[in-house]
Amino acid sequence: MEDIFRIGVITSTHGLKGEVKVFPTTDDVNRFKTLTKCFIRTTKGDLQVEKNTCKFFKNMVIFSFKEFKDINEVENYKNCEIYVTREDAVPLDED
Repeated sequence: MEDIFRIGVITSTHGLKGEVKVFPTTDDVNRFKTLTKCFIRTTKGDLQVEKNTCKFFKNMVIFSFKEFKDINEVENYKNCEIYVTREDAVPLDED
C-alpha cells in the first residue's frame, strides 16, 4: 500500500503574494479546502508546508502556503508535485 499520494502539480505562480496555480490530480478537488499540510516534492527532497488559502479558478486551484509570502519564494517550485500522507488523504467510501 502507498503511504503518500500525489494530489496536484504546481504549474505557475499567481500574483505577487506567493500564490501558486495547482493542476489537481485528485478525483475530489474539494479536498484542497480541508487540507492542512502537504509536501512539495523537489529535486532536493520533500518540503513540508501548510495551507494558507485556497480558491478555485476554472480547472485550477489557487493555493498559498504559510511558509511563502511573495512570488520570489515560490517561483522555484514550478512543475513540482504536491503530495499528502495517508493520514491526510481523503478516506475512501466502502466498496
